Amino acid sequence: MQNGKAPESFLPLKPNWFHILLALAGQERHGYAIMQEVAERTKGKLRLWPATLYGSIRQLIEVGLIEKGEERPTAGDDPRRRYYRLTELGDRALAAEARRLQSLADLVRVRQQSRRAEPS
Repeated sequence: MQNGKAPESFLPLKPNWFHILLALAGQERHGYAIMQEVAERTKGKLRLWPATLYGSIRQLIEVGLIEKGEERPTAGDDPRRRYYRLTELGDRALAAEARRLQSLADLVRVRQQSRRAEPS
């Protein structure tokens, strides 16, 4: 366990944290790319404005769920950009949150099916 914490200790993830971790799943991104990806994925329903985004990034780094990237993904990239990536703990926390959400979705389906099966 990184930082001595279990991934489940972060659950439920704050919505901003969840969307940032999801944006970083599979690849490093800089802050503006995280903002764009979240806005696109949520069809504009969630916008991470700079103060919110960078405050959340700072918190995620402090608790060990993400870290600054070490390499520049493309030549000619703006040197002012800071890239971020999931840590192993961050990846495991995201997976734990996905399992938690899936179990809630499964519970909703079961309850709806049993309600529909009841005689009127």
